[in-house]
Amino acid sequence: MKIIIPMAGRGTRLRPHTLTVPKPLIPVAGKPIIQRLVEDLASSYPGPIEEIAYIVGDFGAEVDRELLSIAEKLGARGKLYQQDKALGVGHAIACAAESLEGKCIVAFADTLFKADFSFDDREDGVIWTQKVSDPSAFGVVKLDEQGYICEMVEKPSEFVSDLAIVGIYYFKQAEKLRDALHHIISNDIREKNEYQLTTALELLKNQGVKFRTGEIEEWLDCGTKENILHSNARMLEFNRADQRLSSTAIIENSVIVPPCFIGENAIIRHSVVGPHVSVGHHSTVEGTVISNSIVQNHAHIKNAVLDSSMVGNSSRYEGSKYALDLGDFSNFSKR
Repeated sequence: MKIIIPMAGRGTRLRPHTLTVPKPLIPVAGKPIIQRLVEDLASSYPGPIEEIAYIVGDFGAEVDRELLSIAEKLGARGKLYQQDKALGVGHAIACAAESLEGKCIVAFADTLFKADFSFDDREDGVIWTQKVSDPSAFGVVKLDEQGYICEMVEKPSEFVSDLAIVGIYYFKQAEKLRDALHHIISNDIREKNEYQLTTALELLKNQGVKFRTGEIEEWLDCGTKENILHSNARMLEFNRADQRLSSTAIIENSVIVPPCFIGENAIIRHSVVGPHVSVGHHSTVEGTVISNSIVQNHAHIKNAVLDSSMVGNSSRYEGSKYALDLGDFSNFSKR
């Protein structure tokens, strides 16, 4: 099995946090979004994951190394492909044409899920869905009497189905997807001036490929600061068994209100931390009350009252009560 992850977008809605790292590497409950995604997918598949391929933008060598390391930790070969122009999700996946062979999962990198991803890999394909109250905001699928997808509609103005496509797909023969994407790009078949994956899926369906649906219990968007914080809170709730205060963390005269994540060599002094707080590795929190927030690595917070805040890597904050949104390598002091 191969896993293909399109992640070349710049994540402009999450600036300043995506000025230095891509959105999928922002930590949620102590792990980068993309690491959580591939771990969940790999753990649900009984066979080996031979390759994890990432379609990236120009993120730099450090990001590339981290992505390859995530694949390596799962016993898989990591591979990087560049998408130089933002021409749609279909175009992004086509950039990984060399990896589109055999059994393959395609998963978007900006969402997290509570789900059992187990499935029958003898099926032609599987498209994961979740029931939603407002289908008009999503691409949806309609099923025939045998439970196969018979129709796919993008943001229907009239009710077609309440099964929204969430961005995870399985293909038994990924070369068929590769050929379908090549066809729409070669023939310049665009929707909203982009090459869409849904166009290729419709072409495959018309060629006789049968798609089942997989079910998602909870779908967590990671596209904005508010959604990232919500996803952090939910992941801390989901993974209470994994929740830990690192053995190398120093907790002095402080109260930790669970669920929380406290990273390696973090220092918490004279503070109240939680609930729903992630404090990254080598970060320091002193004289502070903080809840519903993410503090990334090597950050320093002192004498503050923070809620619904994100503090970037290697940032320093000293001061007052805010809903803070501080990017990497920032300094702020209110005296």
